[in-house]
Amino acid sequence: MMDNLGKVMRVNLTEGTVKVEDLCEKTVKDYIGGRGYGTKVLYDEVPAGTDPLSPENKLIFANGPLTGKGAPSAGRYMVITKSPLTGYIASSNSGGFWGAELARAGWFMIILEGKSPKPVYLWIKDDKVEIRDAEAIWGKDGHEATDDLLAAVGDDQAKVACIGIAGENLSPIAAIMNDKTRAA
Repeated sequence: MMDNLGKVMRVNLTEGTVKVEDLCEKTVKDYIGGRGYGTKVLYDEVPAGTDPLSPENKLIFANGPLTGKGAPSAGRYMVITKSPLTGYIASSNSGGFWGAELARAGWFMIILEGKSPKPVYLWIKDDKVEIRDAEAIWGKDGHEATDDLLAAVGDDQAKVACIGIAGENLSPIAAIMNDKTRAA
């Protein structure tokens, strides 16, 4: 079961590094899916009192155990973080193709931590992962950013999850959009 779920990608935006981690078998068994596992990671790694908009907070994308496996209605992914609106742990989920593609690429979870000194995006192609410059798409809405990212990677079938102008301006009610019209 563990090999079937995928790996954990830990992206430190401050350092510009990507590390691959194995899933903790006990945590998978105790918390089952992406929401539980991601909440456990956030609870363990983000101290109480942390400002949700600080680099000490984490933004976690996590799949369920059936995401990308062909099961009906199992294409959703979770986003877990400390909410800038409430200050408490929050989770949201989104459908579409992004979560399933992440799972098919071999990833169960992405943990984003730290803060990049400039706008960046994460490019994932199976087990290849790169942190790339996003200056050219900064200031654009989610639709424009998606179109520009697809053009930048040269693959109109790639899947994109992105923020828009509200997220760039740290709005506490900003959304992460995927497939242009799906929000988490």
